[in-house]
Parts: sequence; structure tokens; C-alpha cells
Amino acid sequence: MSATVGTSFRERIRRCLADSTPETPLAGPRTAAIALILLDLEASWELLLIERATREGDPWSGHMALPGGHRDARDADLAATAERETLEEVGVDLRAYGERLGRLSDREPIRGVPIAVRPFVYLLPARPPLLLSAEVRQALWVPFAPLLAGAGQTTYTLSRGDQRLELPAWNIDGRLVWGLTYRVLDEFFRRFNGLLAQE
Repeated sequence: MSATVGTSFRERIRRCLADSTPETPLAGPRTAAIALILLDLEASWELLLIERATREGDPWSGHMALPGGHRDARDADLAATAERETLEEVGVDLRAYGERLGRLSDREPIRGVPIAVRPFVYLLPARPPLLLSAEVRQALWVPFAPLLAGAGQTTYTLSRGDQRLELPAWNIDGRLVWGLTYRVLDEFFRRFNGLLAQE
């Protein structure tokens, strides 16, 4: 990978995340943070997804997700939450090896779970070894250029009592990405595609 390519990708990400909105405290009974982790490889751009372990009482049991979790009282801020949770869940030390490039819009789950989530975006210089916790069934690096181009678009049916909601989703090698994770990635892809269209 040449320094020119790496710098170009980094600056593109910074530009598409540029936001004049100040980072204000999250409002909600509980707060959390997640990490969208990117790689700029010679042949592709990749992002890290995890499949959460199946656990009773976990509203996101078995879902495809981004690393992250609830804020702890010891966390200095929500970026520290994203970094701590990523280290705990997949063994990646974002503080030591990652570069935080910005953040995306705060989100709340569509299923009414009382929590507010802030997504942060990080860039790693190389694909790191992963050490998965018991909370994570598997992790995978996903080339995202095909997703930028619209590949894998599908729907997920969410049942709520008598209601059935058809939600946008991606099918990535048989794994469905939907809900909050879909909305975070969709915002990132829209911003990135918008920037590419201007170049």
C-alpha cells in the first residue's frame, strides 16, 4: 500500500465525516458507543463486523453488529467506551493502533430499547489479529466497495405483535445486517458515496 493511497483514503473519510455539529452529551437513560473500524488495503477497503453470541436476555443476541457496548462509569467519554469495548470484545487496541477519524449520527434502536448509541469511526494501518470474547461468536472483515455499489441489498421482516415490518438489510455471505447497524453503515456509505460523486 502506498502512502498516497493511504493518505487519500484517510482524508476522504475525514471529509465525509466532517460535521459542524458540536459533540454534545447523549440524552437517554443508558448510553453506549460503537466502533466502525476500517482498513485501507492495497486491493480493497474493508470494515469489521461481528456476530454476537446467542445469549438469553440480550436484545441483540445473535445479531450482526459493530463492536461496542454500554458506557462504564470509569470511561472518560464515549470514545473511551467504544475503545474499551472493542478491546474487550475482539482484542483490538484502538487507542494504541487505531486513528479516530470522526463520528456518525447518534442512534436509538428501533425496537424501543431505552439506550442511545454514538458511533465512532476508526482507521487501522493493517489487519490485526482478533481475540474474541465469549460475547462474540465470530468476526469478519468485509470488503465494502460492493456495499457502496448496492450489492447484497435485501429486507428483514421484524414481527411486533400483529405488526410485520419490512426493514432494509444487507445479505453478506448469508448473514443479515439490519436495524441499528444497518442505519449506521448506511449513513457512512451515503456520506462516502456523496464525497466520491463530487470528486
